[in-house]
Amino acid sequence: MSDINTLRRVLRESKTIAVVGLSADWFRPSYFAAKYMQEHGYKVIPVNPKYPEILGEKCYPDLASIPEPVDIVDVFRKPADALPIAEQAIAIGAKTLWLQIGVINEAARTKAEDAGLTVVMDRCVKIEYARLFGGLNWFGVNTKVISARRPLCLP
Repeated sequence: MSDINTLRRVLRESKTIAVVGLSADWFRPSYFAAKYMQEHGYKVIPVNPKYPEILGEKCYPDLASIPEPVDIVDVFRKPADALPIAEQAIAIGAKTLWLQIGVINEAARTKAEDAGLTVVMDRCVKIEYARLFGGLNWFGVNTKVISARRPLCLP
């Protein structure tokens, strides 16, 4: 379910993202991604029992404690933790289970899809938003291509 049309639909239709495993440390990828999404109009709900608040939002110990509807459950946890999180996402009526880069769990995918959730796996919500909606233009560069390879120099 990681085709461009699905990603674009999920990001366009969603307003609330519960970020499971969000860290309060500014240098962690979860913090950077959540802050970026917050700055682009999404309501970010931190889910981490370690903290009372992150990014100015009340932090919850688990998905079941969130008192409002959630569109995307964004998972920044190890792959082994994804299945119970998928079960919680189903229980709260989330629309999408989003497993971040490196978080690959086929059992979680199957369980969530069987319950009717859209599943995005092994992708970063921040990177996909930037790629699909034009946020890769820092420093005036917007090639619309993500690559680690240097461009070929033409004579």
